[in-house]
Amino acid sequence: MTLYEERLSKDLGRLRDEVATIGAAVQTAHENAAQAALTGNRTLANLTIIGDHPINRRVREINRLAHAFLAVHQPSAGHLRLISSILRLVNELERIGDYAVTIAREALQLPHTPTGLLKQEFEQMADQAQTCLRQSMTAFNERNADLARETKALASQAKGRGDTVFGELVEEAEKEQIRYLFDVLIMVGRLKRVADRAKNICEETLFTVTGETKAPKVYKILFLDQENNCQSQLAEAFARKTFPNSGQYNSAGRVNGVDLAPGLLSFMEMHGLAVQPMTPKTIETDLDRIAAHDLVISLDGPMSAYVDKQPFRTVYLEWDVGARPEGADEAEVETRYREIYREISAQVRALMETLRGEEAD
Repeated sequence: MTLYEERLSKDLGRLRDEVATIGAAVQTAHENAAQAALTGNRTLANLTIIGDHPINRRVREINRLAHAFLAVHQPSAGHLRLISSILRLVNELERIGDYAVTIAREALQLPHTPTGLLKQEFEQMADQAQTCLRQSMTAFNERNADLARETKALASQAKGRGDTVFGELVEEAEKEQIRYLFDVLIMVGRLKRVADRAKNICEETLFTVTGETKAPKVYKILFLDQENNCQSQLAEAFARKTFPNSGQYNSAGRVNGVDLAPGLLSFMEMHGLAVQPMTPKTIETDLDRIAAHDLVISLDGPMSAYVDKQPFRTVYLEWDVGARPEGADEAEVETRYREIYREISAQVRALMETLRGEEAD
């Protein structure tokens, strides 16, 4: 094998590995979203939503690798068809990942989990969709044309089943009202997608003409503890110091603690975290106020202790970073602060790398 053939084989192998990896990630996201909808697992739903960020980054990386392959190797025939297929495939996987996010967001809005006929039909449709996705990726990864044809037929059956399920559900309720609402939602959704696509076209135009690329998203994050006088203040200060360009950070509490926890200010000063005034604040539970944040994170108890509802586009997380220090022993209090700080810093780093990747700053 010549050096060129070796390089070609290596580059193709990397592309295939990347496609297999993102395929597995999308399958997991779809399964988790369906499971969250069926069981009411809010933690799983929220994790599915933020888990879409690494998938989107991997899509961009595959696109970069594919275009680099085209530039370096200038492929023809079979290799060209493969690269073209990969570029189209990853776009499909990205959309499916988006569908998983939508299912997870809708699951968080449901007043209760599906029951009766709706639950049965949802389970069957989810199973069919997951089977089609799994088999289609296996067919692509193994270049199995027979499996691809078989899965294509199965997918057509699943689509027909979905139409039948909708008709059956309509018969169970007020037909005109459901159809009206369903049609309106479809129209509104399509109009929204047209606007989103138009925005994407504008961004591509700017890149083509000026080289300008879309700026990374800056995430609005709210940290909570009971009195906003301990864990949440540490988290806000650490995030501001370590990732100043990746987020806008605030903290609040269920009630106003008035004063910071004993020893906290000196600990934060020692670690260079007390760089701005720290005044405990009470959380504003109005849904519109909460919806202004991309993520709301409880570091002290369940989210239900702070807010009743979850906005559609806001992710709720619960981190167990340990209870605030108690007691008069200064050495013991400082040790507990170090333990809390170590856990908070690890959680914040992992979150920002999930949201922004290794380039999070």
